[in-house]
Amino acid sequence: MGKRTEYIQAKKRRKRPLKIFLWMLATVFLAVGVYFVYVYDQVRDTVKEDIHEKVESISNESSEKKASEGQETLNILLMGVDERENDTGRADTLILMSLNPNTDSLQMVSIPRDTYVPIVGYGKQDKINHSYVYGGADMTVATVENFLDVELDYYVKINMQGLSDLVDAVGGITVDNPIEWVDNGKAYIKGYHYKKGEITLNGPEALGYARMRKQDPNGDAGRNLRQRLVIEAIIDKGASVGSVTKIDDILEVMGDNVSTNMTFNEMKDIFRNYRNTRKNINNYQVKGDGQFIGPIWYLMVSDEEQQKVHDMIKDFNSDS
Repeated sequence: MGKRTEYIQAKKRRKRPLKIFLWMLATVFLAVGVYFVYVYDQVRDTVKEDIHEKVESISNESSEKKASEGQETLNILLMGVDERENDTGRADTLILMSLNPNTDSLQMVSIPRDTYVPIVGYGKQDKINHSYVYGGADMTVATVENFLDVELDYYVKINMQGLSDLVDAVGGITVDNPIEWVDNGKAYIKGYHYKKGEITLNGPEALGYARMRKQDPNGDAGRNLRQRLVIEAIIDKGASVGSVTKIDDILEVMGDNVSTNMTFNEMKDIFRNYRNTRKNINNYQVKGDGQFIGPIWYLMVSDEEQQKVHDMIKDFNSDS
């Protein structure tokens, strides 16, 4: 055997492991590609068949353009509703979330459930959470727009009973808890000790954390703060790569418990153009004074406070 022949065979032997590695790599990428096509189809079908629900109060044409271009702030109303069998439920959690892609920031404004407002389309004033009882998501959207004089692009409604399942589906959440208490009511996770500081919560623990009010010295305002913390944690965990492997569980929970006027394409655009807004989060709670009208207690929000919150949202939307 000549030296040239030996050199060629040796070179082939050195190339063989590289060829095997490249084939293995190609196989892995093919498998990942097939998986993501499967996920893509699943998400698209779940949104179309189970989640997408239009409301008359919002025209999606301008919102779709904004989401696609990713240059303007989006205003999204988050609604937490207790829907049980034979009970329409009330919108006890109302958070106006604004996503500004120019400053990579997110603002959440909580509207207390007892806020006394004109219910648009009902013709009377009542607690803002009752708007859902009278006219569902559509009436709640219209009432919030009227109350704060803002235009909403989207709404996302979640059944609070599904919050527990959603937290478990993303693998639990971590929050920085501002107060310490032991859950002694309603048995979501009765006897659980919520320590002050950073704590990790599973689904039932997160539900109890988001719902507690009587042991919080700040009452409903304290609960609204903790609800915002839970939402932040879910957004942060859900945006992580690790949660992709839990897509089946997440989709099942969302299909059973979530409604929104976003289409699948709009969700993709928002993820692509607005996902970095979660890096900087601002929070605010609408303030007011408690007052009885007859036997019913309401939160009365002054015209000055309404104008302040309106200006806050407007200024945040125009920041560049």
